[in-house]
Amino acid sequence: MKAVICTAYGLPEVLKVTEVLKPIPTENELLIKIKASSVNSGDVRVRGLDAGAFLRFVMRLMFGFYKPRKSILGTVYSGTVEKTGKNIKNFKVGDEVYGVTGLKFGTYAEYTVVSGKSVITKKPANATH
Repeated sequence: MKAVICTAYGLPEVLKVTEVLKPIPTENELLIKIKASSVNSGDVRVRGLDAGAFLRFVMRLMFGFYKPRKSILGTVYSGTVEKTGKNIKNFKVGDEVYGVTGLKFGTYAEYTVVSGKSVITKKPANATH
């Protein structure tokens, strides 16, 4: 699958479209085919280490010293459930959903895996992706 990888901290040029392995959901996760994502201020701040000197050091400790440990950034998504783990009861294949991954990131890609307990809900029928 294609994903946008953050290769280092810096300007948008550090983002590269790359082929990566499609994630596989565990028994408590859902595989989401992403139809839409967004670049928000949190993504930009992480990518650019946009903070004061002390906070920049703290961010490096949290996210990775030379580049983000989780190279696929992005925290919000809208998409379709493609596969569910055996313990997922409130969503089924084909459900249109949207949600937030928070600091787990991973939405700058064609697919992401999210926990069944994450911030996710069914998309209203009258809303677009």
